[in-house]
Amino acid sequence: QVQLVESGGGLVQTGGSLRLSCAASGRTLSTYTMGWFRQALGKEREFVATITRDGSSTYYAGSVKGRFTISRDNAKNTVYLQANSLKPEDTAVYYCAAGIWVDYCSATGCYNYWGQGTQVTVSS
Repeated sequence: QVQLVESGGGLVQTGGSLRLSCAASGRTLSTYTMGWFRQALGKEREFVATITRDGSSTYYAGSVKGRFTISRDNAKNTVYLQANSLKPEDTAVYYCAAGIWVDYCSATGCYNYWGQGTQVTVSS
């Protein structure tokens, strides 16, 4: 079992950057594949990025590719999402998630544990 807590969200202007963090408690983070998802008002939760247990591979949604970077520091039990060149369309609650059975996945069903989210707001 693992508990996840996101932080680092906030209000930024278009073109700005944020570094989101997901701190995990419980088992060592290397046990899990990790992902970031987001949910905007009036929309379904959507995939943002995922990273393998060992950090060797990453995968991104087309809407954020080239602007966002997912990384992990298993020694610190923390996963990060560096979000650059932010746009108003990126405004959403961002969630981190941990999955046990599948290493590397873009589907919500692959993840067993979820954080409570952190709000990212990008002004026009």
